[in-house]
Amino acid sequence: MFDAKESHSTRPYLIRGLYEWCTDNGFTPFIAVLVDDSVRVPNEFVKDGEIVLNISFDATSALKLGNDYIEFKGRFGGVARDILVPVDRVLAIYAKENGQGMAFPLLASTASPASLAPVEQPSTTTPEGPRPGGGGRPSLTRIK
Repeated sequence: MFDAKESHSTRPYLIRGLYEWCTDNGFTPFIAVLVDDSVRVPNEFVKDGEIVLNISFDATSALKLGNDYIEFKGRFGGVARDILVPVDRVLAIYAKENGQGMAFPLLASTASPASLAPVEQPSTTTPEGPRPGGGGRPSLTRIK
């Protein structure tokens, strides 16, 4: 008889499906990853224990979307790095252009405080003083 405990997670299949949907429609697939000691990513790009990775064909080399791991080579600041992400650490996959995609719940084993490695953040203390650009509302200008 079928035992639900022995079935595989749907997460890797959904990730592959949404990756294919993004690429078929000309979108850029991004994944949000919960970083702990099982994830191999450049720590200098980790913010608040998470990192967002561009997994498009143009941004990666040797991309493998497996059932257990997502593996690829990517460039960060011009330096090639080997990236390894356990599938259960993927928080979301989405299209950069429109934000459509899917978020995944944290698994009980993923959410336990013991499994999360502390991520060192560089000190961002700045001397108190006036902010550059005046005190008005910030604005963005599109440059073509």
